Amino acid sequence: MKKQEKIFAVQDLKERLKEAKAVILTDYRGLTVPQMNDLRLLVKKAGGQILVVKNTLLERALKETKLPKLELTGQTAVLMAYQDKISPIKSVFDFARSTGLPSFKTGIWEERILSREEIERLGSLPSHQELLAKLSSILSSPSARLIQVLAGNQRKLIMILKTKGGEN
Repeated sequence: MKKQEKIFAVQDLKERLKEAKAVILTDYRGLTVPQMNDLRLLVKKAGGQILVVKNTLLERALKETKLPKLELTGQTAVLMAYQDKISPIKSVFDFARSTGLPSFKTGIWEERILSREEIERLGSLPSHQELLAKLSSILSSPSARLIQVLAGNQRKLIMILKTKGGEN
């Protein structure tokens, strides 16, 4: 890359990092081009973006955005979550679970550095839609049980009246 191209690349990366609600670094070694394309599509659908960047350019962009300094080694793909913080991480986590790649390195969540284990815990959380479905079932469960209990009492009353009516 020419010097001017590097300057533009750092500026572009800096703007993307400012917009991101969460930044996760992954090691993409071993992924084929079609797999990387599939992963990019999954992350995009989840409201994020994954970019392959040079460590030196990423280091400069992080420094200019005043985000915490991350340890940059090996090949790095940067996952940036824009709308929902969890969904893009979850999509990479699920992809990695099925293919074995990519592996998480570290990340930034609300200006706090995350470890690999913390990122994997975030990736294993249920999605927003799954949480809403669980909440809905929990909220509707007591009323459904109340209806069953009340209907059960009515059934018992009808059975008693039928047996009393049959004795006369």
